[in-house]
Amino acid sequence: MEILAILIPVSLFLGGVGLVAFFWAMRTRQFDDPEGDANRILLKDWDDRPRP
Repeated sequence: MEILAILIPVSLFLGGVGLVAFFWAMRTRQFDDPEGDANRILLKDWDDRPRP
């Protein structure tokens, strides 16, 4: 039972880190790509050299 005194704070800390990383990614627009890879993979004409 003493291990719960370590595991609970560690899991809360890691959950907080994940939440902060998620909000950082949302704020820096990491997920804003409406015409991105999800649609590009369905196209027949693709090239080996992606745009810079």
